[in-house]
Amino acid sequence: MDSPATLAVSSGDVATDSSVRSTRRTSAALQSPLRPNPEFTHSPVADELVARLKLYQRQPNGGADQIARSEELVRNAYAVACEAHSKQKRDSGEPYIDHPVAVAHILIDLQLDAASVAAALLHDVLEDTLVSKEQLTALFGTEIANLVDGVTKLSALEARTREEAQVGTYRKMFIAMADDPRVVLVKLADRLHNMRTIGSLSEERQKRLARETLEIYAPLAHRLGIWQIKWELEDRAFAVLNPEKYQEISRQLALRRDARERLVHRVIQRLRQVLEKEGIKADITGRPKHIYSIYRKMERKGVSLDQIYDQLAVRVIVDTVADCYRVLGLVHATWPPVPGEFDDYIAMPKESMYQSLHTTVLIPGGQPCEIQIRTHEMHEVAERGIAAHWRYKEGFGRIDASFESKLAWLRGLIEWRRDLTDAREFVDSFKTDVLEEQVYVFTPKGKIIDLPVGATPVDFAYRIHSDVGHSCVGAKVNNRIVPLDYQLRNGEIVHIMTSKTPRGPSRDWLNFVKTSGARNHIRRYFKRLDRAENIAAGRELLEKELKRLGLSVPFEEIVAITGLKSIDDVFAQIGSGDITARQVAQKILSHRTPVGADDLADIPQVAPISERPNDTSIIRVRGIENTQVPTRLARCCNPVAGEPIVGFVTRGKGITVHRADCRTILNERDRARLVEVAWGTGVPKQGYPVPIRIEAWDRVGLWRDVSGIIADAGINIDAVEQVPTRRPGRAVLTVTLRIQSIAQLTAILDKLNRLSDVIEARREQSTAPTAETL
Repeated sequence: MDSPATLAVSSGDVATDSSVRSTRRTSAALQSPLRPNPEFTHSPVADELVARLKLYQRQPNGGADQIARSEELVRNAYAVACEAHSKQKRDSGEPYIDHPVAVAHILIDLQLDAASVAAALLHDVLEDTLVSKEQLTALFGTEIANLVDGVTKLSALEARTREEAQVGTYRKMFIAMADDPRVVLVKLADRLHNMRTIGSLSEERQKRLARETLEIYAPLAHRLGIWQIKWELEDRAFAVLNPEKYQEISRQLALRRDARERLVHRVIQRLRQVLEKEGIKADITGRPKHIYSIYRKMERKGVSLDQIYDQLAVRVIVDTVADCYRVLGLVHATWPPVPGEFDDYIAMPKESMYQSLHTTVLIPGGQPCEIQIRTHEMHEVAERGIAAHWRYKEGFGRIDASFESKLAWLRGLIEWRRDLTDAREFVDSFKTDVLEEQVYVFTPKGKIIDLPVGATPVDFAYRIHSDVGHSCVGAKVNNRIVPLDYQLRNGEIVHIMTSKTPRGPSRDWLNFVKTSGARNHIRRYFKRLDRAENIAAGRELLEKELKRLGLSVPFEEIVAITGLKSIDDVFAQIGSGDITARQVAQKILSHRTPVGADDLADIPQVAPISERPNDTSIIRVRGIENTQVPTRLARCCNPVAGEPIVGFVTRGKGITVHRADCRTILNERDRARLVEVAWGTGVPKQGYPVPIRIEAWDRVGLWRDVSGIIADAGINIDAVEQVPTRRPGRAVLTVTLRIQSIAQLTAILDKLNRLSDVIEARREQSTAPTAETL
């Protein structure tokens, strides 16, 4: 369980870690072997669980006997859990057994099999009672025991710190999920009930639980396609982490509910008339919007609730796939479709098995309305994800063979990570590759591949197969050759060009691949090479990087800076991919000796900062605090407060401050003129001038929308220039903004990148240094 503490927004009752742990070692040991108490097996609670299970179970090959065994399994699991938790209470004073029973009911809502329900009832006994895995195995079998063990947290005795125990628990759960996905379904139900009853936890614990929910469990439910759990987890966590915004959106939604419902009703009535005329049976409903998803969309697009919530949503559920496409044609014949707002996930399902047609049309009055069209089976999968595939066809609790093949994508994401013995590395890689925001791209045959945002063709190649990655020599995106570090975007078709005689990956790929899967495949490849070969390759890479930076560094200094035993160890680690030449060079730069006051003797003195009415010297120079020298911000890179910077001494002029990654500085060979600087406390009244480049699909109102976002952020515009482009249908703007901090710059770029039709918004930097920039 997430915390023995169960949570209740309504009642406020919750069990704390201490209230459960304090009884764990003092409760009487259960007899061995376990013997379910008849008083519990035939209690009203057990009767209700069994009755609800029977409502959806199908007659298996084993017939009535198999159903009877499933009923006995659930009753025995309840009896054992009752006795094991008999002396434990929640903070509300309620019996602790209420929590596992509630988790079991959530899984019954998902129509899971009896084994899953039994595991839900028992999911805390290994962690919080004296019952052992051996006792569970003896009574319930290996399947149930492994399910329960998969959701059991590592104890404090198994880890040195709480954080270590947490990441170890995640690793254990994810690996168990590859063997049996029902493990994570039990865990998600456990977390959902904890979030429903979070009210009486301390504020600190509520926030910790909510952050973990948004970071791990809601994304996991999303990837597994269990939307009804995902939405509730997100909304409940958001209500804890940002209660003011949650209440604000809730209030505004309530005020507009009547008007929206009238509009949705009109759409449904019109659509129902059209479909009935064509003899198509359909269930048509309005699709609810969820508060956290509305908030995310507002933040992503930089717009108000009015602009988000004006989009209506309707769902149409029909009997057959053919009916889906017939309905689509009728919808487009009834209302004009919005260009570029159609997705066919029936022909090309997502890897999570999601299938549906999505289209957006304009209803009378010009209001957009999203319409989703799917079959009943697709809807079941869309709502319950992998939980929808536990079917009672060949036997109670057996899953169909086609679903086993569909699970391959999930197992593939996990399997290679089994070799990662470091729990934190395992969890970080899983979060990056699986739980972060994804882009969806296509293979040439139309298969959808999802990758984390920022992934490249090399990441795509390794997702297909390690051999494809190792033999990759180039890539085409939408039939256009792109560099291998190109960042993929939604909807693009990716073709990997391979060599028949593969020479293996390039070590340079480690500088830009996004997925840990690609990174680890590349590292493994080079680790298998002979140490002498890695040393030679590493030496060549480091010498090339140092030469590029104009650095000449003795081997002994490199060894001292890196902390390794010998220069060969440094070269070998670079060659095997454990570290990059760029990382070593950056360490060397960070250890350089700063310029002293003597080196600045011929720079004219100026008034101290505190005495200057127009303070533009907002820079502090290390080592010469008692000497005031003029400073200026470089025009080539336009540094902004909050980002790493470096100074360059120009004799007789002062210090020019550059971004640490400025190409002017990286290409500068006179390294002795570099000086360590830091941001002071002063801020220019007009902010820092920062040019940004915006590339977008040209349309009416583009500049209005761009300038509106900038104005809403309270940022002044210095200059605007339209850049000529030969690409048809595109517009490129260079806009110079007055920025107050790097945080503000990051925020405005994020909002611009999420604006409709914007292809890319990024910071502009000059490509070549001039005398004026230094």
